[in-house]
Amino acid sequence: MKQLIRSLIVGLLFVVLVACGNKDGLLDSPIKETGFVIGTVVNISVYDEGHEDTVEGAFDLIADWEQILSDEIDSSETSKINQMAGIEPVKVSAPVFHLVEESIRYGDLSDGGFDITTGPLTNLWRIGYDDARKPSQAEIDATLSVVDHEQVELDKENQTVFLPIEGMEIDLGAIAKGFIADEVVKYFDEQGVTTAIIDLGGNVYVKGNRPSGEAWTVGVQNPYLGRGQLLGRIRASDLSVVTSGIYERYLEVDGETYHHILDPDTGYPFENEIAGVTIASETSLAGDALSTAVFSLGLEDGLALIEDLPDVEAVFVTKDRRIVLSSGLTDTFEVLNDNFETVK
Repeated sequence: MKQLIRSLIVGLLFVVLVACGNKDGLLDSPIKETGFVIGTVVNISVYDEGHEDTVEGAFDLIADWEQILSDEIDSSETSKINQMAGIEPVKVSAPVFHLVEESIRYGDLSDGGFDITTGPLTNLWRIGYDDARKPSQAEIDATLSVVDHEQVELDKENQTVFLPIEGMEIDLGAIAKGFIADEVVKYFDEQGVTTAIIDLGGNVYVKGNRPSGEAWTVGVQNPYLGRGQLLGRIRASDLSVVTSGIYERYLEVDGETYHHILDPDTGYPFENEIAGVTIASETSLAGDALSTAVFSLGLEDGLALIEDLPDVEAVFVTKDRRIVLSSGLTDTFEVLNDNFETVK
């Protein structure tokens, strides 16, 4: 398999800076802004001098993409596709067509485990919201009839997307943050930003090196303990890292716990040995999609998929407290918790 020189890992991520001499033009304390956009907390830190307006521009860019991609905004391109389900194809912009096309590709790679048509299922369970509930089997069965990424019809020549069944919906939430993070990276490149941390609700991209010229130190949180309790750490630069896990959002009903990553075949949360998975990749779009895709496949098949893909690595944390690393990370991940067994 390929060797990914820059690497990252699993859980909630903490980027740690160590005080030391900086390269010319870089700040000790970053230009930093935090805001709530695209339904999550966004943190952006830029260490290049004189880029206050660039940081503001990044938030404007994110907000613009939210208007285009969010299925909760009636005028968005995503909503227009959903509104025309069973009626007619919808012409979309080139970026949106590409995003839907990539979503279908990752659906195929994961044997349907990653599926952008699961929006109706997500809305049925509402896991993570105050009104979350376990739906009846009849409700789940009815909803599954409109869930199938293979039914989405793409016309590349006319740049249209069509959902052929009334009631079908696409939800780009499992890939949109990654796409937008990549757009921010491109924007920073255009503006001459060399050193930055982009965090879109846990979709983290570390750009360049630390102001000292060394790689970033990235700590990885233990998914079973409170914030700040680290599982491991690694150094990284110019890399995206995205995590999915059963501990992020869940619902408890009659002593049973249901996490938020839903199986489009059964309508229930996926059941396998994985507690969490983190994808390290050159693009955040790939990391976003694959964090769900490999989770859906389970440990063995998910790891096999990662080993077949270029420029992508992964760390799996299992429910029995094992850390399983893809081959490109075996020499770079430092475990900080002796309660986990590392499998290389």
